[in-house]
Amino acid sequence: METRFIGQDEVGELLPMEKCIEVIRYALEDLARGEVIQPLRSVMWLPERVGALGMMPGYLSSIDTVGIKTVTVFPGNEGTEFDSHQGTVMLFDSTNGRLKAVVDATEITSIRTAAASAVATEQLARDDSSVLAVLGAGVQGLSHVQAIPMVRPITEIRIWSRTPGNAQHLADTDERARAVESVAEAITNADIVCTTTASPEPALAGSLLEAGMHINAVGSSVPFARELDTEAMARSRIFVDRRESTLNESGDFLLAQADGAVDADDILAEIGELIVGTHPGRESDDDITVFVSLGLAVEDIAAGDLVYRNALAAANGVALEFGGTRRGRR
Repeated sequence: METRFIGQDEVGELLPMEKCIEVIRYALEDLARGEVIQPLRSVMWLPERVGALGMMPGYLSSIDTVGIKTVTVFPGNEGTEFDSHQGTVMLFDSTNGRLKAVVDATEITSIRTAAASAVATEQLARDDSSVLAVLGAGVQGLSHVQAIPMVRPITEIRIWSRTPGNAQHLADTDERARAVESVAEAITNADIVCTTTASPEPALAGSLLEAGMHINAVGSSVPFARELDTEAMARSRIFVDRRESTLNESGDFLLAQADGAVDADDILAEIGELIVGTHPGRESDDDITVFVSLGLAVEDIAAGDLVYRNALAAANGVALEFGGTRRGRR
């Protein structure tokens, strides 16, 4: 049977951000309706925690696809020729188990993470939000600069990074953007704040938050690292991609919980629940809202399926015979 292999450069062409936002919106809606299977991710750490292998399976009935993302995370790769996150998304037909596609996960992760933030921003940010602050100037910083203006009328973008040159480089990609020297300068009077750092220590202090802000926290997906300090979590109305994942994997939440500042009841809703209308989301223009984004396999599978379908339509990728058919007895 034929399996299509799709590389990183091709994913960038086959997964436009606007369309990815659409499929992530549908995937989170399906999650809220109970139409997906979404186990917790499994993570294997290497000695001294120099790197990890994560395995994220899932199933979406709406596209008849079961899949898994396998990803390595090596924080020490920052500044080298290798990405810190590398891996694949494998897509299988849910009716017969056939391996349909193997897709590079690097670009999928970058695009779908920002797309999920955009969906959360649609649901939680004030309609008139125009000032965007981005903390972190790496791959996720860039993808959020591209995604958030698709759902809110952004006129000003401020970018902060612990490496000032990186902030300036990212600012040069958008005429609305400028690099700033401090987190405080970035978020003062900002409407939307995206934390996209790789640091295990908090980048955003709760003392800096202002009424009406919406925060997308995407940089931490392990229990021992966080981007928001305890005060930031305590001052915010908390929304998540998935409760179970947050309660088991989110350092932003779990470390604040360990400090006694939040508990499970402070998770107000999943983003999919806002989409289907079972929770109102923001209730006041003065609310401070936070979307704690861990990333879900169903997001990767939905985005990967879009890549696969676009690759078939464009005859893109490499098609190989890759098993899957019963061989005759010898």
